[in-house]
Amino acid sequence: MRKFSKAYLRRTREGMWDDSRDALSDLSLSDRTRVLDAGAGTGELARVLDEETPGEVVCLDADAELARVARERTGLQTVTGDATRLPFADDSFDLAVCQALLVNLPDPAAAVSEFARVSSGLVAAVEPDNADVGVDSTVAAEVPLERSVREAYIEGVATNVALGDRVTELFSATGLRDVRTRRYYHQKTVEPPYDEHQLESAARKASGAGIDAHEAELRRVLSASEYDALRRDWREMGRAVVEQMREERYRRAEVVPFDVTVGRVPDAK
Repeated sequence: MRKFSKAYLRRTREGMWDDSRDALSDLSLSDRTRVLDAGAGTGELARVLDEETPGEVVCLDADAELARVARERTGLQTVTGDATRLPFADDSFDLAVCQALLVNLPDPAAAVSEFARVSSGLVAAVEPDNADVGVDSTVAAEVPLERSVREAYIEGVATNVALGDRVTELFSATGLRDVRTRRYYHQKTVEPPYDEHQLESAARKASGAGIDAHEAELRRVLSASEYDALRRDWREMGRAVVEQMREERYRRAEVVPFDVTVGRVPDAK
């Protein structure tokens, strides 16, 4: 399973459900009595679940440090464990849900099977379609460069990070019934005044650190000369971003589609 820092998880998930929670309606959160958030990370989704359900919410993550952060941030019960070998008895919950977990697992079907085992009611997954991300930027070179990096990364990474709406196939293959899905769009914007993270992100682009974080995946697809050329263009783009930020005229918008898939465990009421 791919691992992520608490800063990355907080940055990519925080605020995702602040504007609208309509896409979560099929989870029937108001009727749940005990909910498992598998791969909870730093607890962003768990916080939303806790606000929307009268029942108990339990967080699980394979990373003990992330589980600790989730416990401190949400006050919820947290467990360290593997989503493909859940440390819970059958029917321990009436909803097992995850967010951006299946895309990072080498065997997502194993996790879905475990969710169906421990849930007596519903199984749900909120998974991004990273192949359909939209970006707009005042730095013209940023859009095609990000597209090139994203396409090469998707081809080179070991898991299916563009799983998206194909989660329905996983659910059906597991035997879940009444499978349905809704698409939710999470928009992230960068505009003046810039916060500390946005300034740091621009500096990472200008130094090449941003693209170096995915070097292993990109080199599986690109030749050495192609990678070096892409990194050079990326740094040049980053310097343009930094310059526009100094003049407070840099703006960037990114829209990430998430598919919220829900299925009912066979014989569930």
